[in-house]
Amino acid sequence: MMNTYAPCLTVALALTGLLAGQSAAADWANGERIAERWCAGCHVVAPGQSRGSDMVPTFAEIGSSKRLDETGLTAFLSDPTHSRMPPLSLARSEISDLVAYIRRQAR
Repeated sequence: MMNTYAPCLTVALALTGLLAGQSAAADWANGERIAERWCAGCHVVAPGQSRGSDMVPTFAEIGSSKRLDETGLTAFLSDPTHSRMPPLSLARSEISDLVAYIRRQAR
């Protein structure tokens, strides 16, 4: 009887893993909303944005940076207290979404 269920169980577990991976994927569109709310006062977060400070890099520059990969950017946004940035109160998933959006802005 177990031999009958083994293939079904294997497929079910594989699909569960795939679906879990999809829900864990970063949502760059949500990252865009976060950027507009929290970051656009200082950074240029999107092409065509007219405001932003000349003192800070644009999201396109940050996203293109060879020094800041996803891991480094995530670590920085998790604890920006060592910079001039204000502290962010973002959940880990929001930081992942923001990083996905920043990386998408790479030139």
